[in-house]
Amino acid sequence: MKKFNLFKEIIVVQRVEFMNAINSHKKFAITHDGKIEFEPFSATTITIFEGTIPPPSPLSPNLHRPLADMLGKDYRIVEDDDRILIKASPAWQSIIGYNRLRALYDDTTADGIDRFADKELEQIGWHATEFNITYRQIVEQFENQCEGTVICIEQEEPYQFSGLGFVSDIEQARKVAYDFCVSAIKDKLANDPDYATLSDDEEEAKNYFLS
Repeated sequence: MKKFNLFKEIIVVQRVEFMNAINSHKKFAITHDGKIEFEPFSATTITIFEGTIPPPSPLSPNLHRPLADMLGKDYRIVEDDDRILIKASPAWQSIIGYNRLRALYDDTTADGIDRFADKELEQIGWHATEFNITYRQIVEQFENQCEGTVICIEQEEPYQFSGLGFVSDIEQARKVAYDFCVSAIKDKLANDPDYATLSDDEEEAKNYFLS
């Protein structure tokens, strides 16, 4: 998976498409790769802005608002000929709200990842916790082996990370997660004395992965 770090990335939108979206007075989205989409948004869309831009009041002394004001104070906009350059990291809390329901996993809170949006993966993650396999450990397999995007804010000093994960192929992600858990549980059963005898819940989890 690729990281799309909003601290570093600049989203490039074509001016004509941007102005057409604004003038439509419809709800639209700007995706992380600079495309304009209108509702309904697809389940795989990753957005940095969603909303409408209301027209200025006829009583306003300034009927020609600068583009830099249109998305709101949390976006930094630079006009570059036929392109609009957008820096979106200050809008991170809004971006979480736009994307949380479409993300496979949410790593934006101090509690870390505690569920997967996909039901089959959630079953895998839930059973794996009986063997002290964490959601974060499973996600690391996605991030190393799967195609997809982690849209995030990440900086090194002081270290800070907050992100939402999207995989391109959910079937691949399910296989990667399942295979990782099977291998980890076999190793624990063979080598970890804490699993010499199993509780009922651990036995159920073992049967889920190894039956």
